[in-house]
Amino acid sequence: MPLLSPEDIESRLDAVEELVGDAMLRADLREALKGGGDLERVVARTSCGTASPKDLAALKGSIERLPRVVEILKGARAEMLQGLRGRLEIGHLREVADLIGRAVADDPPSAIREGGIIRDGYDPELDELRSMLREGRGWIARMERQERNRTGIKSLRVGYNNVFGYYIEVTKANLSAVPPEYIRKQTLAGAERFITPELKEMESRVLSAQERSASLEEEIFLSVRGEAAARSREIQERAAALGELDVLVTLAAVAADGEFVRPKLNDQGEISMRASRHPILERAMRGGFVPNDVHLDGRGNRFLILTGPNMAGKSTYMRQIALAVVLAQIGSFVPAAFASISPVDRIFTRVGAYDDLSAGQSTFMIEMTELAKILGSATSKSLILLDEIGRGTSTFDGLAIAWSVTEHIHNRVRGKAVFATHYHQLTQLAGVLPGVKNYNMAVKEEGDSVVFLRTVVPGATDRSYGIHVAKLAGVPEEVVARSKEILREIEREAVIEPLASGPRPRKGGTRYTQLIFFDEPRPPVEGADDNGGFMGEGSTSYDDKGEILEEIMALEIDGLTPLEALNKLSDYKRRLHTGDD
Repeated sequence: MPLLSPEDIESRLDAVEELVGDAMLRADLREALKGGGDLERVVARTSCGTASPKDLAALKGSIERLPRVVEILKGARAEMLQGLRGRLEIGHLREVADLIGRAVADDPPSAIREGGIIRDGYDPELDELRSMLREGRGWIARMERQERNRTGIKSLRVGYNNVFGYYIEVTKANLSAVPPEYIRKQTLAGAERFITPELKEMESRVLSAQERSASLEEEIFLSVRGEAAARSREIQERAAALGELDVLVTLAAVAADGEFVRPKLNDQGEISMRASRHPILERAMRGGFVPNDVHLDGRGNRFLILTGPNMAGKSTYMRQIALAVVLAQIGSFVPAAFASISPVDRIFTRVGAYDDLSAGQSTFMIEMTELAKILGSATSKSLILLDEIGRGTSTFDGLAIAWSVTEHIHNRVRGKAVFATHYHQLTQLAGVLPGVKNYNMAVKEEGDSVVFLRTVVPGATDRSYGIHVAKLAGVPEEVVARSKEILREIEREAVIEPLASGPRPRKGGTRYTQLIFFDEPRPPVEGADDNGGFMGEGSTSYDDKGEILEEIMALEIDGLTPLEALNKLSDYKRRLHTGDD
């Protein structure tokens, strides 16, 4: 679990550092721990009285590993490793291992009633019963040979089933050679089955011995399991210590293989990393991962606004920050060239999009619910990671929410935060709020194509390159070309500058909460033909449609039913086409 105490974190880091530096110690411990079962699960099943024979065999194997592990740890210097060495002393558990070793077979069956659980020589009565079973079965085998010789029936055989017990089976072709003392028991299509008094007497002895043997084996196993359960607290303590050691060795192995570094802990509220990497993606990408620097503090770099194209790596950047902090606080090395981290009390994330239709919650509702929990729970010592807050509603509403959230976290919560967004207007806050800094994902433009450099650089960007991503995804070329035309029109018409100084021209008429293509009729552009502009092919001039546009502007949309709105739209379409004709 991640820790909050710097002293406890440093203690774990000391142990991991020694294991990273001492490859021989690490290798010896990995070999000693290899193949051990899930001791905590086994002891839990033992305490509850549900452990199987195989569980007890695994328990014995784990206990027998302890002396070797303790011996290896004798040379360790780290305080935590020495503490684990003391906690792993075998003590009275040697008696439990010896008992299981004497009583339970090396490879017992999974179920108690299958038999073969208890070793020969452990219980005299059980040995005698097993001897009777072996003798009885041997007698039956000898009887089969003797009867074949006596009767001359070479196909005669002695069999067994749960209905009739032991029987002698003779094919119909040999019925004439059956002795008179045979008692017919069953007739089959091609054979007859018989019994004899001697066979039934031996059957009774064999089955009785078998039943008693199974019952006695179960009693002995339950007794051994009870002895082990009586030491469950001691076993649990060793299991916890083995688990901790296993984690430390694994963290050291990952750090050594992945070239991780030991993080330095600071109490200034800083999270600074040089060449930080994502621990999973860098393995999957096999050298193709681009490292990035990180600098968050409680002063001028408290809130980072991260802009840039889709698919450029914004979400990955935030995730690798969170993973590095978690790794540092569990006492692990981190994937970076240098790391100085101040422990955080909690990490809050709002990343991804999903809905819960069964609960009646839309994607945006879930996003706002999670955001409310973050704003109500985060503290100045928290790390907050937000990915595109406000994207699930209208442009203006989303921007307003994102803007207000930024101000609230900066002014009230005062925790460290990274906010990835496509609302480029938010970058204006860096000039107003002292703790806000702008960063963006670098992009290289080559003609009509874009190369994502995956590098975080200071400063803001005002482009998201969404159309380029659509092109990369295989969207038809005509759709991409039309998107570029519409984008140019929107960028010319839409002005959203919350912090712009001085008076700005405002469009008259109805106010909208979403970016739209037209608010009012626009005079024709000089030199343009009748089919140009946004209205598409076959459109007439705006003056010819002024009456219809005035009606649209005067509509009380909130008072229309869906059916009335569709009827209105149909009427406008008819009138427009009539005007074109």
